[in-house]
Amino acid sequence: MRNTRTHGVVVAVRTEDDRTLASGARQVAHDDVDHLEVERSTLYTADELYDAEHYADTLDARAAGWARTVTGPAAALAQVLHDQAIDTALSAWIAERPLVGVMGGHAATRGSASYGEAARLGALLGGTHVVATGGGPGAMEAANLGARLARHSPDTLAEALATLARVPSFEPSVDDWVASARTVLAGTGAPTPSLGVPTWHYGHEPPNLFATAIAKYFRNALREAILVQVCDAGIVFLPGAGGTVQEIFQDACENYYAAEDDVAPMVLVGRRYWTEELPAWPLLRGLARGRAMEPHVHLVDTVEEAAALFTVPPVLDPLH
Repeated sequence: MRNTRTHGVVVAVRTEDDRTLASGARQVAHDDVDHLEVERSTLYTADELYDAEHYADTLDARAAGWARTVTGPAAALAQVLHDQAIDTALSAWIAERPLVGVMGGHAATRGSASYGEAARLGALLGGTHVVATGGGPGAMEAANLGARLARHSPDTLAEALATLARVPSFEPSVDDWVASARTVLAGTGAPTPSLGVPTWHYGHEPPNLFATAIAKYFRNALREAILVQVCDAGIVFLPGAGGTVQEIFQDACENYYAAEDDVAPMVLVGRRYWTEELPAWPLLRGLARGRAMEPHVHLVDTVEEAAALFTVPPVLDPLH
């Protein structure tokens, strides 16, 4: 590809070699991962990614394996083309939808208290907003589950949690993990929309089945940036580790430089966790002080308090 400068504007012009490489990229993806569309027009569904009885045979697993083993310019370009198509489809999907992000660790196992809390948070937020998560297992799965069932009775969510608790993790068997999720899906009616934004970068993390739309990316850095950017109504951060802490300060950077009207609320759940175990809160509070984001960062103890911040104006100074 060559750049042509016209009146101060750089215009990218495809050369014949570029067209050949792009064509080759599409062919590489098609030949190595059957049904992987590098220029698709819609987001994924769980049924598309889990298109076989056994996980090892699914599109999701095939794409992860391809990303790890196939190299060269055509394969790299295929990933870029695919992620750009997902980006475009995501922009269309989120239009006119108020998104609240729920970020949390993948280590929360089904049946645990932290998994149940994330599910309750998803249900509370899903009644008024579209919930977006990183699309993986753990707290991400729980929040998508709760959001999906936001318009169902609390008993329906409780039954779903009990069913899922029989298979606590996708390890050692992704097949069993998926089967229990399918059992829950079969027993519930029309879902409330929610979004998952997972990645093939890690390979070992399967996407959860409860997001109604899945924007799955090859490039994790792009995926992380987009996940933070699309949550225009704010983000709730549940206890997590490296990935969650990265997301906190990635979001903080966006808010630090934003105009007041563009600041999105940040809510950290778990006072002890975020002040003692992983003390991100003191740094976030110090960063926010004196900036437009200052009144929009919050530290709470419960998911109920977190959800209330999106419907009830805070009474107290959130930094105290």
